[in-house]
Amino acid sequence: MRKGKKHQHNTGSQVTGNGNLKRQREQESRKKQKLFEIHQALNSDPVDIESLRAAAITKDDRENHKDYNQVLLDVRRSMRRFPKGMRVDQREVLQEQLIDIILDVLQRNPQLHYYQGYHDIVVTFLLVVGERMAIAMVETLSNHHLRDFMDPTMDSTKHILNYLMPILEEVDPELHHFMLRAEVGTIFALSWLITWYGHVLSEFRHVLRLYDFFLASHPLMAIYFAAVIVLHREAEVKTCDCDMASVHHLLSKIPENLPYENLIATAQKLFLQYPPALLAKRAALQSRKSLSINSFKDFQLATLQQRPDAVLRRQLRHRAPAAHLAVPGDAPPTATSQLVKVAVWGISATLGAAALAVAQTAMEWAPEFLLQLF
Repeated sequence: MRKGKKHQHNTGSQVTGNGNLKRQREQESRKKQKLFEIHQALNSDPVDIESLRAAAITKDDRENHKDYNQVLLDVRRSMRRFPKGMRVDQREVLQEQLIDIILDVLQRNPQLHYYQGYHDIVVTFLLVVGERMAIAMVETLSNHHLRDFMDPTMDSTKHILNYLMPILEEVDPELHHFMLRAEVGTIFALSWLITWYGHVLSEFRHVLRLYDFFLASHPLMAIYFAAVIVLHREAEVKTCDCDMASVHHLLSKIPENLPYENLIATAQKLFLQYPPALLAKRAALQSRKSLSINSFKDFQLATLQQRPDAVLRRQLRHRAPAAHLAVPGDAPPTATSQLVKVAVWGISATLGAAALAVAQTAMEWAPEFLLQLF
């Protein structure tokens, strides 16, 4: 008995020790991030006074936000969204930045409500453009393209999902009828939609290509792309058992070898052929107004007032000297990374803008990750 009690006591001490070690590492990560922000602000021209003021205020205030604990859990579980080959300390700094971006946007926009999957979108922008630009881009998207997902309930998100079946009915009535008989619904496409496929695709280059497409398109384009994936797999769907479990299991897993460029072209064609206004005449889509759709025209008008290179010029001014990713401690360029840089420039015509950008930012610390882009 005594031996058993002693063993339990030691186990408890070990758990406590591991917890303390984890908290210590998190504190060190936050400290590194804060030091880097101060260094970046001091080296700006002119000196970034607002960032220095922000650095003087403790970041513990973020823990008072109602969504802090859920955001923390989701970000801690997001390790697979960071490229292979990244050092642990670099990833931890980026995870702290990810938490900061999400909470910063939510605090400044109380009408927005966090949902699980939002961090999958934010981390993509963080990896491509860095923390400063990611905040601006994510805040704009959250109030436009992503707005329906950020309501306090799922009603608006379900409304967007309801566009899927009418598209299938227009293009392939037989497939549409099969899915109705199977009673599969549209829940299989939920994670596709609310993460812009960032959570379900294994190759980062495909995620980046789709983000390029969605950024340049109507807010409903992600659901048109979902319809195109289902249509592309029509033969597989029709040959599986016509029941909810079988069809849902098949469609919930996206194949690795999809012809993305062809699917993007098809989605754009279907959007022009069957626009949202036409689909919205269906009874299931008449009962609710979409904030994302209603605000899209104003969003388009606002973008017309911008110079095409304005964002890039601002990013260049604020970019850290070592690399675009706001991560301290980057190693100097290697011969491998220089070769990769040449190769990336050589295929720039076939990559999306976001893919090219993330390739340039990543080549200092993860040249093996860039091999995924070929």
